[in-house]
Amino acid sequence: MGKLFIVLGIAFVIIGLIWTFIGKLPGDITVKKGNFMVYFPIMTSIVISIVLSLLFFILGKFR
Repeated sequence: MGKLFIVLGIAFVIIGLIWTFIGKLPGDITVKKGNFMVYFPIMTSIVISIVLSLLFFILGKFR
């Protein structure tokens, strides 16, 4: 269980750094109407999903 938390922590740090430098990915939708704004991070969600899926797949191979 300890290894899982270490790997998840490293993954969150990497995702945080990527998110900081890239910001909004192409494919994310922003709708602005007056004082109202809605942000749909579609592409960001897909990238995070792929990264986490690969991470858990690799962790599963080492068990």
